[in-house]
Amino acid sequence: MKSFLRKDIELALIFALLFTLAMNFAHFNAACDDLRNNVLRLHIIANSDSKPDQAVKLKIRDEILNASSGIFKECESLPAAIENAKENLDKISERANNVLKENGFDYEAIVSVGNSYFETREYENFTLPAGTYKSLIVRLGKSKGHNWWCVIFPSVCLSASGNARLEDATSITSARIAENPKKYVMRFKSVELYENLKKKIKSKK
Repeated sequence: MKSFLRKDIELALIFALLFTLAMNFAHFNAACDDLRNNVLRLHIIANSDSKPDQAVKLKIRDEILNASSGIFKECESLPAAIENAKENLDKISERANNVLKENGFDYEAIVSVGNSYFETREYENFTLPAGTYKSLIVRLGKSKGHNWWCVIFPSVCLSASGNARLEDATSITSARIAENPKKYVMRFKSVELYENLKKKIKSKK
C-alpha cells in the first residue's frame, strides 16, 4: 500500500513539474510572440559569399539604413511601418540598384516586404528569439550568400535614432526579456527548438 502511495506522489510531483515547465514556456513564448509581432526587420541576402558580393551587400545596407531613418521616423506601430515600407519600395530599390551599378555589378536588387525566418539573434544590446518576422527583404542577384539583418522598426539599429527602444513598440516585459538574454538562455534555446520544429512541420505540408 505504501509503495503505491509513494508512486502516486512521485507521479503527481512529476506532472506538477511538467505543468510548471509548460506554463513557464507558454508565458515566455507569449513574450517572444509580442516581439515577433511588433518589430520590422531588415533582411539583406547577398548574391554569394565572395568578398566583392559581401562587400557590396554592406554598402547597400548603409544606403538603406540612411534612407530608413526618414522612412520610419514617425511610425508608431508595426502596421504603419509596413505601410511606409511598401510605399517606399521603389525608392529603396532604386538606391540599392544604384549602389550595385556604381560598384560595377551586373545583377539587380529586388526589394519586398514579407516574412523571414530567423534563428535566435544576439545584437549588441538585446536578443531576439527565433521565429518568423515581418521583414523588409532585399534580395541581391542569386541571393545565395550570407544574410545581414537588423531591426528597423523600432529604429534600434539606425545610428540616427539612438533613442529608439524595443519597448517603444513592444510590452515592457518583452523588451526586458530581450535586453537581459543571459537570464533566459535555456528558454531562448527551447523557443528556438520549438520554432525550428514548427518550421519543419510546415515545410512538409
